[in-house]
Amino acid sequence: MSESTMTAEETVLLDRVQAPVGQGREILDAATRELLGRAPVQSVADLDAAIARARAAQPGWEAAGHEQRSALLLQAADALDANAEALARILSREQGKPLNGPNARFEVGACSAWLRTAASTVLEPEVVVDDGQVHAELHYRAIGVVGAIGPWNWPMMISIWQIAPSLRMGNTVVLKPSEYTPLSVLAMIAVLNEVLPADVLIPISGDREVGARLAAHPDIDKVMFTGSTATGRKIIQSSAGNLARLTLELGGNDAGIILPGTDPAAIAQDLFWGAFINTGQTCAALKRLYVHDSIYDQVVDELKKIAEQTPMGNGLDEANVLGPLQNKQQFDIVSRLVEDAKAQGGRIVTGGAPATELGELFYPVTLVADVGDGVALVDEEQFGPALPIIKYTDVEDAIASANRLDAGLGASVWGDRDQARTVAARIQSGTVWINSHGGVHPMIPFGGVKGSGYGLEFGVEGLKAVAVPQIING
Repeated sequence: MSESTMTAEETVLLDRVQAPVGQGREILDAATRELLGRAPVQSVADLDAAIARARAAQPGWEAAGHEQRSALLLQAADALDANAEALARILSREQGKPLNGPNARFEVGACSAWLRTAASTVLEPEVVVDDGQVHAELHYRAIGVVGAIGPWNWPMMISIWQIAPSLRMGNTVVLKPSEYTPLSVLAMIAVLNEVLPADVLIPISGDREVGARLAAHPDIDKVMFTGSTATGRKIIQSSAGNLARLTLELGGNDAGIILPGTDPAAIAQDLFWGAFINTGQTCAALKRLYVHDSIYDQVVDELKKIAEQTPMGNGLDEANVLGPLQNKQQFDIVSRLVEDAKAQGGRIVTGGAPATELGELFYPVTLVADVGDGVALVDEEQFGPALPIIKYTDVEDAIASANRLDAGLGASVWGDRDQARTVAARIQSGTVWINSHGGVHPMIPFGGVKGSGYGLEFGVEGLKAVAVPQIING
């Protein structure tokens, strides 16, 4: 079977969710730019109707209780597993990420894992006072209807991060996928809805007007959004009218600091994938790397070796582990930032120009050495396969550089564990990894500070975030 041939399972799933021939918005294969399918284009009126259905279904879903909801979420995870390969292939075509490596099959597997964790995590009432005269307990109840707005970089996995805890806590969900990657999310939700009761999870595929209405809708009780800081600020403004609770996972420009005495060869693979997972299109990817001058050249050389040995191309080719940029807008941002870095004196170690021989949206892994703070590639979030590598002499300067931007999603420190922990405590970010970067776990809370948003996801804290606290006193 050729790379472009669609399996019967893929065809069946796509036919279930795409618009009829002649309708909808065309979605292209990210690698080949061939027509993949047609996304439905729903209206604000369609959204209003979906929210009304979700609100009507919510009391019954909440009344079902944790045990029944958890059982259904586990069955939904089983359904995802049964359709995993077809979902991964649709995702690879639409988003561009390869099937193998930490990419499409990995993402579908993560969807199942997060569903199972949300279903199985215990959130018990907490006794806050029991002194013989007063007995007060803290409980968590469903909020109501959650409006979820997903991104295009990890479209299925991040949607599950929004869906799974919300449903587990008794909320219903209306989810709008990104306009760039709607089909993979719609296909996943179609599979989930084979198991879930009617109207507890409703997708809405529309444009920005629909997204703006979802954030401002008076019958939405909670908004969950992953995307840019600029859009996050608009959602905050939109939500003021209905006082909807918010979880916002916004842009990042994650810094990594490599301490003196670190072995470059020992950390090179983890460094590379910390920066270039999903071809750099990850909110919590390593986006600016500060390296002590004593090992700077060795780190650059080790990363160059890996970059030159890592295959990039069509994601359906089992050999590839790096794919294209998902869309032209992001491709143009990466191109602009690399060209500016060249003009500012940056040294291109590898890459540095579009890989037109691979396709329209391919940009090779690009390492840019000998740049510093103030260069656009360092100061702006590139969200793609270009990494600036900055030399430092004093660790105090590296910490100041890491903290200087209005971004605080993730960061990492590399070196002796005790020294790294001391440095990590001084970095302004929601997560600081030691000798790794970007790994997430369904039981470890995750969220940003500063311009990277607020609110926690995952684990017990993630369940609390999609619930309202209630004190029972007496």
